[in-house]
Amino acid sequence: MVDGLATAVTVVALLLAAWALIEVIRGRAPHRPLLAGVAALEALLVVQAVVGFVKLATDRTPDELATFVGYLIASLIILPVGYFWAWSEKNRSATAVVGVACLVIPVLVVRMNQVWSA
Repeated sequence: MVDGLATAVTVVALLLAAWALIEVIRGRAPHRPLLAGVAALEALLVVQAVVGFVKLATDRTPDELATFVGYLIASLIILPVGYFWAWSEKNRSATAVVGVACLVIPVLVVRMNQVWSA
């Protein structure tokens, strides 16, 4: 995979998770600026997925192809599901859901890189 892109995705996801944690401590529900951050992270994840699928088509394939593709697809699904769940609740714990969804992303990115490197 592309190390710079993976690093950017990880940093943005961790910053958003920290922001969501601060909002939880402040007792705030999810709001539009947080949505903008989640949308930016999702855009990075779409770029990462496109790069991943292009590399699968043009480069070597990892030994655990199904696992790699599963992580790519899961990384695209986690944030929208988490945010729509949080948006429907609109309370303090809903912001925590966004934070947890953002924390899942770096784990998926690390696992994708491990599967790709194996």
